Amino acid sequence: MTVIVISGGLSHERDVSLRSGRRVTQALRDKGHHVVEADVGPALVSVVTSTPDPVVIPMLHGGLGEDGALREVLGLLGVPFVGSTGSASRLAFDKSIATKVVSNAGLRVTRQVALPHDIFRELGASSLMHALGDQLRYPLMVKPSRSGSALGALKVHDQEALATALVGAYAYGPVAVVEHFIEGTELAVTVLDEGDGPRALPPVEIRPTSGIYDYEARYTAGATRFVTPAELPGETLKAAQDLAVASHEALGLRHMSRADMVVTEDGTPVFLEANVAPGMTETSLAPLAFDAAGMKLGQVFSSLVDLARGDR
Repeated sequence: MTVIVISGGLSHERDVSLRSGRRVTQALRDKGHHVVEADVGPALVSVVTSTPDPVVIPMLHGGLGEDGALREVLGLLGVPFVGSTGSASRLAFDKSIATKVVSNAGLRVTRQVALPHDIFRELGASSLMHALGDQLRYPLMVKPSRSGSALGALKVHDQEALATALVGAYAYGPVAVVEHFIEGTELAVTVLDEGDGPRALPPVEIRPTSGIYDYEARYTAGATRFVTPAELPGETLKAAQDLAVASHEALGLRHMSRADMVVTEDGTPVFLEANVAPGMTETSLAPLAFDAAGMKLGQVFSSLVDLARGDR
């Protein structure tokens, strides 16, 4: 059996994807697996179909790595792969849709409005800015509906900054999400299912020195302090883990996901978004959760490779 780790791609998160892919590749090789590294391009289908009995690990972030497109192709080719299906990935990747699905499951989410660029352009920024501020209340968080790694995301405190932030978000896609910014403790909770049902790993508490967990804070060593498990009461951590598992199930995810959330002052966890392809870089959150649970990167992916092959 050969494991094919696909990383790179053409999204804005190409560098992060390559770093994640290299770490997973090395971890699997250390466990004795034969691993082939592949990038997205005209030769990819040939690499996959010419490899005897492959299992694919998509380590692409953003774009076709998380929107389900590549996973749909792998399903079409009959190739087993680690991670959520194409349809579930597509659902989770769009924040404006995923939030509604999670909310409809009875889970706590932040107040949010999805704003397509053509509406923003045709109706006029000024009137929309007033309505958004009045309904959602500042501070607000603006981000692309379909992007990751906090690219294009910005916290704003007034109408002028809101308009600028929306223009920035539209650089990453045609729909922006505007939501009320919730003050509290930010957590990332990794959910792992190795065949016996989804379980939440120890929550990672995120403490960026800048106050905002943006792209620089995520991928610059030393820019953010991570505490695992989070320094919160036991019942609050349990509630956060329950929310992560419940959102994983509501979105129809499998194998592994990561739920990002904020715990309010009264100890209530609020869902922000789900990630079907968590980063595996040196500063990524899922590997911190593995460590806290006494698990190694190679161990986790070896188990998921076996599970994906058995699900074929």
